[in-house]
Amino acid sequence: MVHLPEPTESKEMDTIEQWIRNSEMPRASMSDQIMDKIGEISMRKKQKPSVIRKTAIAVSAAAVLGVGVIGMGYVSPAMAATLQQIPVIGSLFSGVSEERLQIAMDQGIATNPNLSVTHDGVTLKVSELLYDGTRLALQIEREGIDMPSVIMPYQGNDEKKGYIKHPTLLADGKEIKFTEGAFGEVPYKDHTILVDLSKGLSLPDQFELTIQTEVSQVKEPFIFKIPVKINNQALALKPNATKASDSFSYTVKQLELTPVSTRLVLDSEGTVPAAPEQSGQYSPSMMYYDIVDDQGNVLNQNQVDFFHRLPDTAYHIDQLYSGFRATPKSITFKPYTFTVKTSDWSIVGESNGKLGDKTYIKELELTIPVQP
Repeated sequence: MVHLPEPTESKEMDTIEQWIRNSEMPRASMSDQIMDKIGEISMRKKQKPSVIRKTAIAVSAAAVLGVGVIGMGYVSPAMAATLQQIPVIGSLFSGVSEERLQIAMDQGIATNPNLSVTHDGVTLKVSELLYDGTRLALQIEREGIDMPSVIMPYQGNDEKKGYIKHPTLLADGKEIKFTEGAFGEVPYKDHTILVDLSKGLSLPDQFELTIQTEVSQVKEPFIFKIPVKINNQALALKPNATKASDSFSYTVKQLELTPVSTRLVLDSEGTVPAAPEQSGQYSPSMMYYDIVDDQGNVLNQNQVDFFHRLPDTAYHIDQLYSGFRATPKSITFKPYTFTVKTSDWSIVGESNGKLGDKTYIKELELTIPVQP
């Protein structure tokens, strides 16, 4: 969940903020393009400065996270229209290099099932599926005549035809359990929803995936059965490497590397160190971690958490990042903080292109070797 620094001043921005707060977002490396486009469109429309700034806060959060914004509910038509003008995004596989995508396809991780079911003039199609042993995500497209422009929320049969219910996912007939995930429309891909389960999965490398959902004003349920089989060559590292400075320390417990994602499990304790500029009315945020390969390439983090309070003295981090371009010889962790104004928890340096200014703590950098 992304916690934005302050409440909004308009109803539309409240919707966007809640949308961002409840979202789990796919990763890719297109933040600059997204923010440039958002900035151009916002300026052309000559919105009030406060609205532009609030929109920047919400969408810059998405830019830091990755390719785009996936909501858990209704998205304002204005915001959806804005995102629809951003090209080349919307796929689960956006931002994955051709070489890594081919590896993912060869291993069964990335597939295009293109399975469709039609009932009463409404067709649902499972167009993309991603499962790499740590994350399960899929897209469902809807087709039909006179369908509503949005496909959520589903409230039952006492509404217009075409709204989709939150799907139920089963593995070999048993409902899939998870601890964190998202379900929502893809505003830059018409009539498409995303289901993304990102944490707490315990699934085998081979199973039959069943997807069950309902559509308003359609009596029959939509059921898909998809065989899933991956050649799981994920590289699991358990370095248990610790770096400390003054009263703060962190330990990298685990890293899981797949062609499309990197999962970091890390524990930290102690008071977050403060830079000279992070004093008085300013404070450091909680600690964040850039992951860099031996060629200097920085991974995109799927999710950045913000809290309207001073940082805690202990954290357990379990976060997804983008995949490496190739298996690195070594991995470097670069801890950093944002500077926040404690009176309103706004982020110093927030602008259309970034969420805030990063303050790196050089003495806490840690490099570990990778031995496949």
